[in-house]
Formats: sequence, structure tokens, C-alpha cells
Amino acid sequence: MAGMRFAKAHGTENDFVILPDPDGELQLTEETVRSLCDRRSGIGADGVLRVVRTRALGEQLAPSARTAERTEWFMDYRNSDGSVAEMCGNGVRVFAHYLRHAGLVTGDRFEVGTRDGAKGVVIEPGGDVTVDMGRVERLGTSSAELARQVVRGARISVGNPHLACAVDAPVAGIDLTEPPVVDAEAFPQGANVEVFSEVGPGVLEMRVYERGSGETRSCGTGIVAAAAAATPEGEGATWRVRVPGGECVVYLDASGARLRGPAVIVAEGETVLV
Repeated sequence: MAGMRFAKAHGTENDFVILPDPDGELQLTEETVRSLCDRRSGIGADGVLRVVRTRALGEQLAPSARTAERTEWFMDYRNSDGSVAEMCGNGVRVFAHYLRHAGLVTGDRFEVGTRDGAKGVVIEPGGDVTVDMGRVERLGTSSAELARQVVRGARISVGNPHLACAVDAPVAGIDLTEPPVVDAEAFPQGANVEVFSEVGPGVLEMRVYERGSGETRSCGTGIVAAAAAATPEGEGATWRVRVPGGECVVYLDASGARLRGPAVIVAEGETVLV
């Protein structure tokens, strides 16, 4: 089977295999995604970012992604188990950095298409990337059963579903070795589950179990969800959010949320797995 080019990149150690497929010719099956993301027999990653021109997708765009039609490039994101995800905050930063790195865009401000619509990005002077994540929806409360305890938190939508749970104990001691059990009525498509605590003025610590990927070193939409859950409704705030893979900053105001953090390309090559 013929190989194709790839890049390996991460945003606060939430890592991705990037597949350039500008004309939408690649048949990206669940099996292929799982093979690429396998950390022993594949390249290894939390997910796959397919770089495809938006116009190549045609009628594949769902109604929720229609604003993406105005963008040149679309981020087709897949979880490591091969499932399709609506949005990925770290992935958008990495995707935007790759577009600049590969010469596919020019300028420091542009938009990226996602299944949650067009997302504005800014390449900052120091190399960080800021993403306009749009409005964050608060949908009430719910609970999840973790391996050793039950946690309660806020149901948050950042284009994808989250349960962001404030805990009193250090987050390092929370058992995230097993998939959380969430309320199927509240989360018919499953959810990412975050546990977080405030460790200083304007500073949160967070860990996350990502739907379709397991515990990851970071989750951009989860970082935003935790920041929103920690902020009184109707108020603005700026939070530094520390995750096992590093730190991001979330800016919340009446217009929505912005996520700022690093994006790093660590390798490029050719894979024979696709």
C-alpha cells in the first residue's frame, strides 16, 4: 500500500498525527485511525487531524458546520478509537500552526473550518496560538461515576459535550484509569469528563478523560469547560489552567471564550499505514 506524508505534533502534550489530504482523496477508516494512533505498532497519538480543503467535502458538512464553508481549510478530527469528534481546542491550535508551517496560509489571522463551524485563530508573536472558541453553553448539572468515586459538575458544551467537575482533593489523586460512567440521558453521545480544582487566584489544575481517547495529557475544549464551570454565570474571567502536559490561558467574556497555548511540530515523514 502506498504511503503518504504525515506530521506529528502536540498542544500541551495532547498529541496528533496530521495527514495532509488537500483534495479529500483519502478514505480515512476507523481501522486506519486506530492503527496510526497505536503507541506501539503505529505513530502514536491521541487523535488524527486530516488537513482537507473545505470545498472538497461538499455535502459532507453537517448543518452545525455550515459557517466552515467560508474557510479554505477544514480540520477533520478523529479520536484515537476512530470515532469522529465535533471539536478539539488543542487540535485547532496545532492545525493552524501546521497550516502556517506548511505554507498553506499566510498572515497571522485566519479561520479554520471544524464540525462546530469556523474558528478564528491568531498566531501570536511568541509562537502561541489563540483560538476563538465561540460561546460556551451551560446546560445544568450532572454526575459521573469514576473508578472509585462519584463526582458532580457542570454540563458544558464547547461544540462537544463536557462534564466539568470541581473537586476538593488534589486532581492528581483522582482515578481516571477507567472510562467514566455518565448519564446517558444527559449525554446521549457520551462526554469528556474533567476534574479540576482552584489552586491559586486565577489558576486551575485539571485532568481529563476524553471520550474516544482515554485520559490525555491535555484537552483544549476541556480546559475551556473547566474555566467556564469555575466562573460565576454571567461574569468574565481569565484563567491559567494547568494540565499534566503544560498550561493554557482561557479568556471568558460576553462574546465567548478564547483559548491560548502552545503548538509544536515534533516530526515529519512518510507513513505506510494508510
